[in-house]
Amino acid sequence: MAPLFASTLPVFLIAALGWVAARSLRPDVPGYVRLVLYVFVPFLVYDQVARAAGGTVALGRFTLAYLLAYAGLYLSARLLGRLARLPLPVEKTLVAAAVFPNSGNMGLSVALFALGQAGLERAVIYFLLSTVVLFGFGPVLFRGGGAGPSLRLLLRLPFVWALLLGLLAAVAGYRLPPVLARPVSMVGAAAIPMLLVGLGMQIARTRFRLGGFELLASGVRLLGGPALAALAAWALGLTGLDRALLVLLSGMPVAVNTYMLAAEFGGDADLAARTVAVSTVLSFLSIPAVLLWVG
Repeated sequence: MAPLFASTLPVFLIAALGWVAARSLRPDVPGYVRLVLYVFVPFLVYDQVARAAGGTVALGRFTLAYLLAYAGLYLSARLLGRLARLPLPVEKTLVAAAVFPNSGNMGLSVALFALGQAGLERAVIYFLLSTVVLFGFGPVLFRGGGAGPSLRLLLRLPFVWALLLGLLAAVAGYRLPPVLARPVSMVGAAAIPMLLVGLGMQIARTRFRLGGFELLASGVRLLGGPALAALAAWALGLTGLDRALLVLLSGMPVAVNTYMLAAEFGGDADLAARTVAVSTVLSFLSIPAVLLWVG
């Protein structure tokens, strides 16, 4: 059990630091989060993807397993929403909570602490997959309409371009000269603790309430996610680190950007915000259990 808590305790302690900072210093949290996502995370993405030359990350089956698991989550959330006769904006919020995990703030950090550098490489791929789903499918889910605006939103995200540059570098076997490689790696490494600090800040700004919807959505995200990911991994023959990473990151809490999308495009923003807070707090208990399960 000691290695288990050694893998997760740093994540929670750094997030707690962000909570204390938000309560005591009253920083500009949205500005801080934009800084991390638009400046630091692209360096992390480029650095990790460019390192994965020669097929280190088995993208094919891993991507298919991710899509299979999240198709199951989408259908399950839709069914639950219909059975519970939820109003349409609330049902959309439940679906968003099910299919949009916090693979950035939480996922990258947990993967690094629990599974090491190899886990972080795969976690970056998972993060990029979930980002494409979040910003490509999220506006369509809440607002309806075509995919054109979603695609334009995706193309404005700098870490999408960092992914493309990293893939080109990996395929070509290109390595940055040391005078550039070292600062790129340092800035990318700084993204992990900064993401966690930002997560703690965002939790401090969100009202916590244990209602029926919040518990239902958190259960689908924290328990249904790992279960369906394990089923998808078994169906596609994923083993070892790929399976462990897929199951672990599918048990992350609801993505913070779910609230932003709900507020912007027509979901129930208050419910989304409370679900983010509740699922994040409950994940402090569920993530060690998932880690124990995947070994």
